[in-house]
Amino acid sequence: MTVDTGVPSGRERAERETGLRVRGRGRGLRVRGRGVRGRPLLYTSYAADQAIWNTPAKRGWTLALVGAVLVLPFFLSRDLTSLVTTVFIFAIGGIGLNLVTGYAGQVSLGHAFFMGLGAYTAAVFGGAGSDQVIGWGLDMAIWLPMAGVVPALVGLVVAPLAVRVRGLYLAVLTLGLVFIGEHVFKEARSITGGAGVGRAPAEPVLFGMDLRERYHLFGYILSREAVYYFVCFAIFVVLAIAARNLTRSKPGRAFAAVRDRDVAASMMGISLRRTKTLAFTVSSFYAGVSGALLVMVIGRVTPTNWNLFLSIDLLAVILIGGIATISGSILGAAFVVLMPRIVSELADVVPFISTSPSGGFLSVFQLQTMLFGALIVLFLVLEPRGLYGLWVRVRNYWKAWPFSY
Repeated sequence: MTVDTGVPSGRERAERETGLRVRGRGRGLRVRGRGVRGRPLLYTSYAADQAIWNTPAKRGWTLALVGAVLVLPFFLSRDLTSLVTTVFIFAIGGIGLNLVTGYAGQVSLGHAFFMGLGAYTAAVFGGAGSDQVIGWGLDMAIWLPMAGVVPALVGLVVAPLAVRVRGLYLAVLTLGLVFIGEHVFKEARSITGGAGVGRAPAEPVLFGMDLRERYHLFGYILSREAVYYFVCFAIFVVLAIAARNLTRSKPGRAFAAVRDRDVAASMMGISLRRTKTLAFTVSSFYAGVSGALLVMVIGRVTPTNWNLFLSIDLLAVILIGGIATISGSILGAAFVVLMPRIVSELADVVPFISTSPSGGFLSVFQLQTMLFGALIVLFLVLEPRGLYGLWVRVRNYWKAWPFSY
C-alpha cells in the first residue's frame, strides 16, 4: 500500500527543477533530456560535459574557422600562404611543448633538439641519397611517422633522467640537449651534410603524388605553397584533436595531478615515472613531426637551425598563447610567426625602424627581440594564461553582459 504524504519525492523535485525525465532507481538513475535544446549549458552526463565541442556555439565557430582556413589560400599570395603554413607547423610544436610543460608541469628547453632530430630522420628516410649523405627516398606516408617515432624513442631514453629532477634543474638538463644536438648534427656529416652545407629535405611525395606539382581544384590551379598549406593543415588538425583527447583522458588528468602537486599525485597512486615519461615521449613525437614539416616548407636543413633561439620561440608560443591549453598553442603560434612580418611592415611606416642591422635607431630584429621579451614578461605578470586568458575574459564579459558579475 502506498501512502500519499503530499510531499514530492526526490525524483519529482528533480523533474520539476530541471525539466528532465528521470528513469530508474537508486544508483541506476538515468536522465533523459526534455527541452535540453534550449539549455545548451545543461549537461546530463560527464561525457557531454567533457566533449570537445560541448556547446552549439563552439561547434558553429569551429566550423566557421575551418571554412575560413580552407578558403584562405585562394586569396593570399604565395609568401603569405607559406607564412600561414608555418603557423600550423609551429602550432604542432607548441602543442607538444604544452603537453610536457603546460599540462605535465615539466619545464623543457630542449624542444629544438627533437625538432632537428625529426627533420634529419625525415631527410634520411625520404631524402635523395648521394655520395655525401644517406637517403632512402621513401614515401611521405613512411618518413613523416618515422620523423615522430625516432624523436619519441630518444625522448623515452632521456625521460628517466629527466624524471629524477624538476624545476630549474630540469630546464638546465633539457637545455643541455640543445648543445649536444648542435655538436652531433655538425659532426654527423653523412646524415646532416655538415655545418655550413646542410642537405635537402625529404621529398614531399605522398602516396605517389608529388606535392611540388601543381594541381587543379574546382578550376583553380593550386601552387606548391597551397598544396603544402592543405597538407600541413590536415596534419595539424589530426594532431590537435589527438592532443585534446589525450588531455581529457586518464593520462591527461594524471598530467595535471603531477603538475599541481606531484607528492599528492604519488600518494593517490599515480606513477610519477610513467606519467612524466609519457609526457616526454608524446611531446618529442610532436616536435619531430613539426621539425620535418618545417624543413619541407623552408626547403633546406642545416645544423644551425636547431639552436637555443628556436627553443625560446617555442617557449614564447605557449607563454604568450596560454599554458595548458591547446587553443592557446594555436594563438601563440600565430602571434610568434606573424609578428616579425608585421614588424617588418612597420619599417616602411615608422621612421626610426630600419630593415638593415646598421641603419636607424632600431633594426627590425632588435625590435622583434625586445617585443618578445616584453610580452613574455607582461603575460607572466598580468595574464598568466596568455592570449587564451584574454579571450576567456572577453567571452565571459559578453556572456554576463549587462551584469558585472
